Amino acid sequence: MLAALGNGVKGSKWFSLIDKVYRPSTLQAAWQQVQANKGAAGIDGQSIESFAANELVYLSELEKDLEQGKYRPQAVRRVEIPKAGGKTRPLGIPTVKDRIVQTAVKRVIEPILEKEFL
Repeated sequence: MLAALGNGVKGSKWFSLIDKVYRPSTLQAAWQQVQANKGAAGIDGQSIESFAANELVYLSELEKDLEQGKYRPQAVRRVEIPKAGGKTRPLGIPTVKDRIVQTAVKRVIEPILEKEFL
């Protein structure tokens, strides 16, 4: 991303990044990161293991939905985790697909914003 900024993005500004987000290589890298982090199933009940069983199909569907503007994140599963003193705090668990999209977006925008906020 930074190389593209330095080598010819007009005015050093991006006008669209979504095509970088739904690029198969970006989604694959994001999936690998989500898979490595493990984590619980979201509100849809789909685990990392069940996603992995059909990852090519799911990633292809995700790419198509993002490209066509049809992707909509799902609700977050809310759980309470214990804290010291017997209290709890809420924790939101996104679906595996939502975590992949969030990670893909992060991978695309972080190098651009990091340069600006350095």
